[in-house]
Amino acid sequence: MALCCSLSNEVPEHPVVSPVSGSVFERRLIEKYIADNGVDPINGKEITVDQLIEIKAPPIVKPKVPSATSIPAVLKSLQDEWDAVMLNSFTLRQQLQTARQELSHALYQHDAACRVIARLHKEVSTAREALATLKPHTGFTAVTAPSVATSAEAGGVAAQPIEAAGLTPEIISQLQDKATVLTQERKRRGKTVPEGLATAEAIKGYKILASHPALHSASMPGILTMDVHAADTSHILTGGNDRCATVFNKDTEQVVAVLKGHTKKVTKVLYHPEEEVAITASPDATIRVWNITSSSQSAIIRAHDGPVTGLSLHATGEYVLSTSLDQHWAFSDIRVGRLLTKVADTDGNPLTTAQFHPDGLIFGTGTQDSQIKIWDLKEQSNVANFPGHSGPIAALSFSENGYYLATAAEDSCVKLWDLRKLKNFKTIQLDEGYEVKDLCFDQSGTYLAVAGTDVRVYLCKQWETLKTFNDHTALAMGVRFGNHAQSVASVSMDRTLKIYGVE
Repeated sequence: MALCCSLSNEVPEHPVVSPVSGSVFERRLIEKYIADNGVDPINGKEITVDQLIEIKAPPIVKPKVPSATSIPAVLKSLQDEWDAVMLNSFTLRQQLQTARQELSHALYQHDAACRVIARLHKEVSTAREALATLKPHTGFTAVTAPSVATSAEAGGVAAQPIEAAGLTPEIISQLQDKATVLTQERKRRGKTVPEGLATAEAIKGYKILASHPALHSASMPGILTMDVHAADTSHILTGGNDRCATVFNKDTEQVVAVLKGHTKKVTKVLYHPEEEVAITASPDATIRVWNITSSSQSAIIRAHDGPVTGLSLHATGEYVLSTSLDQHWAFSDIRVGRLLTKVADTDGNPLTTAQFHPDGLIFGTGTQDSQIKIWDLKEQSNVANFPGHSGPIAALSFSENGYYLATAAEDSCVKLWDLRKLKNFKTIQLDEGYEVKDLCFDQSGTYLAVAGTDVRVYLCKQWETLKTFNDHTALAMGVRFGNHAQSVASVSMDRTLKIYGVE
């Protein structure tokens, strides 16, 4: 078998063996390499020319020494050039291998550094959120300082008012004036259908237009609640399991703001109908008021001792109604984060949801023992009860016409109540095991949307199903109509916001 030079990969004329690496070389090539580097080219160990061991091979007849101008002389020059190229090529291969090893090590170090930076960034964010929770808001502290309890409370909620400021005559007058204006406007509209309102036939043809899955963290999936800006229904507010609220523009498909501050999941959200203001509630027993433009908190309302389960904004845009598992409902000023009044449920039941009547002088609450109660805000008294459901009340919604109230519980049905006659006039029986999570009338009171096992739209008065959407892969947790019911938006535990309408 012919020998092969480890440098040139050719059959050597004068083969020698390196005792350091045991490799075979052409003598002239290895001598040049040793003269330049002083080491074995294979393993890099030191070696001298004297250590090379010659291999006996059949003699090769050499031509006579040519003259400098002969063709053999030119060939000899080319051979020398070829030898130099072979040595350089071998060196480049070694350097390439070394560079690859160094690059691999550098990439590993870079990846490890990125993981460390991400962990540190997460820890800093968590620390900032904890600091924001413990740090009292300036306006809130100034208003409630005389009535603040200093003892620490469960869930990390710090000082909160132990006394309500009360409904002053000025506030009651403001509520009454607003109710009078709204009632007159409703009578003026009468039975006319708003111009531009989507027809029942149009809604029957609604299809999914967009699905947005990345509004909340994938590590804590699930969107639990939503609301839509009344003046600009392209702006949608959502709250999720990741303890954040997100403002999303469905037209530009961009996230406008991410509101971070709650220490537990965000279960209720409200979008102010006229301003870039959001209100959020959580089982951390706080209600937070946000300036969306700056993504900052403008007030923190600590009105409850337990998880906040319901939120409803008064028609004046100045006050918020809240309910809690602490068996109380509260009425607070959102501008300064001040509790105005706090009333216990007449039967001592935990409250699960709340909604203002469109006029703002009465409101409804749901309880865990399946009761719907109507309250007079000015008198702070329970004026009517609607029994009939079984299980905790999951959702309720007043129609804009001021006469109807829709309610749902864990009994797979939606009940419609006439507020004038104080009785149930219609029960929509859903499929067995159907879970209702949200109810919503459109702005005209013509349509009712139901979110739960799926998303459904009903035509009021006839109470027939116009459209059923089955695009979510998990429970639908919230549903809202767009302007003039020209679109429908829903959110789900599958972490998506879906938009329906006409293509």
